[in-house]
Amino acid sequence: MAARIRLYPSGKEVECAAGDTVLAALEKSGYALPNNCRAGACGECKVKVREGRFDQGMVLDMALSAEERAQGFGLMCMAKPLSQELVIEWGTADAQPRLFPPREHQLYVVADRIARTPRIVELRLRPVGQPMRYWPGQYVMLGDARAGAPPRPYSIANAPRPDGEITLQITRVEGGVTSAWVHEQLQPGTRVKLAGPYGTFIGDPSVDTPVLCMAAGSGLAPILSLTEAALRRGYKRPVTVLFSARTRADLYGAGLMEFWQARHRNFNFKPTLTQESGAGLHGRIPQVLPDLFKDLSNYSVFVAGAPAFVTDCVEAARRLGAREELIHTEGYFGAAPAQVPPTSQLVA
Repeated sequence: MAARIRLYPSGKEVECAAGDTVLAALEKSGYALPNNCRAGACGECKVKVREGRFDQGMVLDMALSAEERAQGFGLMCMAKPLSQELVIEWGTADAQPRLFPPREHQLYVVADRIARTPRIVELRLRPVGQPMRYWPGQYVMLGDARAGAPPRPYSIANAPRPDGEITLQITRVEGGVTSAWVHEQLQPGTRVKLAGPYGTFIGDPSVDTPVLCMAAGSGLAPILSLTEAALRRGYKRPVTVLFSARTRADLYGAGLMEFWQARHRNFNFKPTLTQESGAGLHGRIPQVLPDLFKDLSNYSVFVAGAPAFVTDCVEAARRLGAREELIHTEGYFGAAPAQVPPTSQLVA
């Protein structure tokens, strides 16, 4: 029989299947408990158990001392519930993801290249060495100084995968040296170096609200990553993606979106065209948003695209009651430096 993991002080509950560790149960439900070794050796997943019994399993004394055991602490990567309910001190405020330290000069090979629109090319990159650990919504730096292409930030367009493949969707920018290098020179088989992951466009996986995502152009990339991860882990609340494109030729990803809609009843994709008529929505997202939603006060809102687009969408969402703590943005500044979070936010 499955046990229940109750989080204190939030009161949220997570089901723990027979044989699962507490860490595994939390991750299956979308909670980002800090962890590293997953073998009872590093102490990253140490929390206090307030109520209930659990089998701690084999852990190292340096990761969990006898004094800490006596105080009720445990390592959740190895702990398995023995009682019907286990109450742990780990509320919503503590459920923010710990970010992985970025690394430079990570070698990848261009495994595939797909023209998504006349201005957007998709690169599928495979790691030569250790796969990059990242959270959906983060980005990498790509460039080649020897080719005269300075590093530029590009969001990862897929959720983490076992083979480590990373997908980037890169818009050709007028006068952009690096985007021109990508579009003109990078072909399947080319070796490139990435730095990352960077950014905090990831929200809080413990928040259980309906989700509204708004994107334009290649701003769809981090939205795809976030949405894929949420649907994969069985997120049950409504998820809506609004995607703004100038013409149908600029509209991409519709096939994947239709697949997600067919497979997940809670997912809804709504494209809108700004410079072309025909069936469907027309106009900029800030203009059509009030017709689609009357109240966003209980929604998590994610917006990605050019800075002006992000600003306008956020203002439109605020007018419909969106709360500041539930609004997450990613505005694309071409030469923006990588955003490295403080050490306190990183997984060791």
